[in-house]
Amino acid sequence: MIETIKNLPSLAGVYKYLDKNRKVLYIGKAKNLKNRVKSYFRFTPTLHPSPTLSPRIYKMINEARYLEYIVVENENDALILENSLIKQLKPKYNILLRDDKTYPYIYIDLDKEFPRLEITRKIIKGNIIYFGPFVQGAKEILETIYENIPLIQSPSCKKICLYYQLQKCLAPCEGKIDKKEYKQLVDEAIDILQNKDKLLDLLHKKMLQYANNLQFEEAKIYRDRIASIKESEIYSSVDLAKLQNLDIFYIEMDTKIVIVKIFIRNGKVISTDNSIINIQNRDIDELYKRVILDFYTAQTPLTANKILVAQNFEDKKLVSDTLSKKFNKKISIITPTTKEKKNLIKIAKLNAIELLKTAPNEDIYKKLQNYFNLSNIPYHIEVFDTSHINGQASVGSKIVWNNGFSKSLYRHYNLSSKDEYSQMRELLTKRADSFEKTPPPDLWLIDGGQAQLNIAKEIIDKTKIDIDILAISKEKIGKTTKRAKGGANDIIYSLDGIYKLPKHNKLLQFLQKLRDEAHKRAISFHRKKKIAIDKQIDILNIKGIGDAKLKKLLNYFGTFENIKNATFEEISKVIDKQTAKMIITSLNGGYKL
Repeated sequence: MIETIKNLPSLAGVYKYLDKNRKVLYIGKAKNLKNRVKSYFRFTPTLHPSPTLSPRIYKMINEARYLEYIVVENENDALILENSLIKQLKPKYNILLRDDKTYPYIYIDLDKEFPRLEITRKIIKGNIIYFGPFVQGAKEILETIYENIPLIQSPSCKKICLYYQLQKCLAPCEGKIDKKEYKQLVDEAIDILQNKDKLLDLLHKKMLQYANNLQFEEAKIYRDRIASIKESEIYSSVDLAKLQNLDIFYIEMDTKIVIVKIFIRNGKVISTDNSIINIQNRDIDELYKRVILDFYTAQTPLTANKILVAQNFEDKKLVSDTLSKKFNKKISIITPTTKEKKNLIKIAKLNAIELLKTAPNEDIYKKLQNYFNLSNIPYHIEVFDTSHINGQASVGSKIVWNNGFSKSLYRHYNLSSKDEYSQMRELLTKRADSFEKTPPPDLWLIDGGQAQLNIAKEIIDKTKIDIDILAISKEKIGKTTKRAKGGANDIIYSLDGIYKLPKHNKLLQFLQKLRDEAHKRAISFHRKKKIAIDKQIDILNIKGIGDAKLKKLLNYFGTFENIKNATFEEISKVIDKQTAKMIITSLNGGYKL
């Protein structure tokens, strides 16, 4: 490593420290690679870490055995590359934020003859006006507007449809309303969108109307809409017209770290978001940098040009310049100086403190780390299971635990492999391939035994990412699998050994709870897929197509979807023309394979 350090160029770039197994420990960026990397070391009498380093970085340098670097044109490019690589490679000593969710915006395309409001999470080309971001409630807001304002309901509307008959659209597609009249409807819709009091008033009236008519199920729908729209607000009645458009980020650190985001548009708070994170790295400068860069992705429809933070942080100007370049407009990151802006920070702080009071106890995570000798505290866990019957309808599931089940991050996978080991390999490979898009967790928990654990280790080793792995094998009594809560002596497999915990052990019960959730999701998805396949088989059987011909078709085309898309000539190559004609007729006659 010393030779690499001596030969570093005096250029902007990104550097990576790696351990003896070439796993990435830390990624940093530099305006001058030579000067920045040398600042980590003292060179006399031998190469050793600088005593001025923080304890965390000092420990990292002691573990480092290799140094790699990438040269870029300028520090802005280095900042972008650093953030991208951290998200992909999950270095042990960097701050790891896994909240990669993008918030929806409501937008309108003014280039269209008769524009309508729609939802997006990315930049749309055209003469677009964005409203948001909406942390939640965007769908409910849009539904309420379309129920009350007769805008075009379908984006592909070309002729009068059912919505016209229901008086929910005035059919501009056939000239029933002119552009001037339609624009008044658009202006009215935007006014409701920007004024939550009007929006909530409409919902209250609808809810009471249904309740008075004893239509309680319908009233409940509107009650839930009201709750969803209200829930993302810290407050809604404060008028801050002087502030115009602002995004506010506040970070509070105690036993945990709370991140509060407030979004102000046209002087009013439109939505807020709070998240509690568990990380060992408590570098406030890096936290602010990562939180802001992770929020404003290349596809974010940024609508504010001022970002308010509670305090100055290192690289604040660089982050500001990088965002300005990315969005092609001046974006300022400022700390509060006026009374109005300071009040916003106070409100954010109050909410952060309240969240810390209600944060769940983290003892279970530290106990897991210590008991199973994990390299990370497993705050963020992904759990995997597969399901099939004789190799048919093979599926996989991934569930996520992050201070509770994060159902928005659950995923189902269609698998092509026939046996359980190949299926697990296919499932985990698909997940590993998506690390760039969705950053990896602290821990993988696999439903399986030693073989599945080895498969997971092989896949993780290829990524060079620091993820702990555990597998949990269901207890079997004879040929029966026992899943009873609190009564299953399941076996836990780790890279250090095999554990059999007492059935009332809290760690075992926690891991069983996660495994059972993944198993339930896998079984549920498998059943849906199996039912769909059975329906497809039934349709062919009803039409007089026997098992032998069906097997020929599936062997040749692979899937029912391929049969569905095949031509008469292609099917005739496999089975007789009369049956081929029957299949084509069935499909054209409205049957679905």
